[in-house]
Amino acid sequence: MIRLLLADDHPVVRAGLRAVLETEPGLRVVAEAATAEDAVARAAEGDIDVVLMDLRFGRGMSGAEATAAITARPDAPRVLIVTTYDTDADTLPAIEAGATGYLLKDAPPEDLAAAVRTAAEGRTTLAPTVADRLLTRMRTPGISLTRREIEVLGLVADGLSNRAIAARLHLTEGTVKSHLARIYTKLAVDSRTAAVAAATGLGLIRR
Repeated sequence: MIRLLLADDHPVVRAGLRAVLETEPGLRVVAEAATAEDAVARAAEGDIDVVLMDLRFGRGMSGAEATAAITARPDAPRVLIVTTYDTDADTLPAIEAGATGYLLKDAPPEDLAAAVRTAAEGRTTLAPTVADRLLTRMRTPGISLTRREIEVLGLVADGLSNRAIAARLHLTEGTVKSHLARIYTKLAVDSRTAAVAAATGLGLIRR
């Protein structure tokens, strides 16, 4: 029996996941969590095999942060991201945090069940769009931004100045400028506006 924890701040989503998964043989939902913090605490109790984790919970810890906290423990359950977001700004932090798989919420029920079983075995399942994006990054590394560069450019897109970005990320203004210079080079642009537009078009940041 694969024991599941559903972590999502929307009750309707949790109910839908439960309805799908509990019709599958060998799968049992043993707990739910409405916040990332609750998911971390519940996963630590030792009776969960796979956590189905959303990425955004409003205020507080994000799904990626929760994933890192969960997977850092010995004998941790596997974490399968189940979300609506598939940009690099979403997928990279989650995968780097230790997620075993990444699935989108519009996946067919049979794909969801298969992904849970695959995660329980310690193997990876990626939504096709996520897999395609990761392959594109590998094939065209020149347009790949680091996690920090994505953070900086995301704040540029939000309208923050270099000084405000530095304060938000606990960096110096010089470091922010260096990040921007590398971003401009990678994206072949020469302005903040052009960088935001190019990164948005490539799916590197959300708008």
